[in-house]
Amino acid sequence: MSIHIAQPHPYNLSKVVSDLRRSREETHKIRHLGRVRELPSRDTLENILAGIFASLFPTHYGRADLTDESIDYFVGDVLSVALNKLAEQIRRGLYFSSSNSLEEDQGFDDLAQALTTQFAADLPTIRALIVSDIRAAMSGDPAATSISEILLCYPGVSASIHYRIAHALYQSGSPLIARLISEIAHSRTGVDIHPGAQIDEGFFIDHGTGVVIGQTAILGKNIRLYQAVTLGAKRFPTDEEGNLLKGNDRHPILEDDVVIYAGATVLGRITIGARSTIGGNVWLTKSVPPDSNISQAQMLSH
Repeated sequence: MSIHIAQPHPYNLSKVVSDLRRSREETHKIRHLGRVRELPSRDTLENILAGIFASLFPTHYGRADLTDESIDYFVGDVLSVALNKLAEQIRRGLYFSSSNSLEEDQGFDDLAQALTTQFAADLPTIRALIVSDIRAAMSGDPAATSISEILLCYPGVSASIHYRIAHALYQSGSPLIARLISEIAHSRTGVDIHPGAQIDEGFFIDHGTGVVIGQTAILGKNIRLYQAVTLGAKRFPTDEEGNLLKGNDRHPILEDDVVIYAGATVLGRITIGARSTIGGNVWLTKSVPPDSNISQAQMLSH
């Protein structure tokens, strides 16, 4: 009869697991409000977005064989599934809003349903803004041959659709879900738009990759950006203890009909006047009046 003698695990896992527990629960505890809870799911949100996209543009993002008789049934079906899943994700996200506390747990189900209902009611308005962005792409890019090409092939327009959805959720009180959606768009398109940014109709990003738009940026009507444009903050003020002051207006304001070309960096709470053009690779930290034409050569001459 052979006797099996247990060998110690080569990685000393028992001690590692124990030390990690101590880190989580005692020495380096960072758990929000001190309690384990379900996080929103990025995979589920991607599935929800697929349903919302399909409800907004059924034949482009849903099914190509839809008819006038079947299209409303299709939209109702995919939207019902997507909204039910969204309500659950919003409920999970409410735990992580800074204004919420554990005492409000019991009301999160009802609040999530109310926020989802409001989002559903906003969908026609969201679609109208998206259509204005598509039209801006069609009129602003000589390479664009059709609306279908823009919807299927333009990463800047895809980023705009994600932003319009995320911004509506952000405004209604679901900031974490909105941020997750903006990060999904960032991963898919290379465009990083904070859902708190305010962007009016007729927005178009040509090419897309590398564009960054900060949380407190305000963009007027008919704004056109090219790749690698940054609308960022110049500095980050702190309190007396050196902690960042959050929520301050720190990103640019672009008035109507501004065009910013590739690689330009616009920083701080400055205003770019209406109908201005900012050239490629310009570094701009001061406001400019309407109808300005700022080039790299002008910046270097100062």
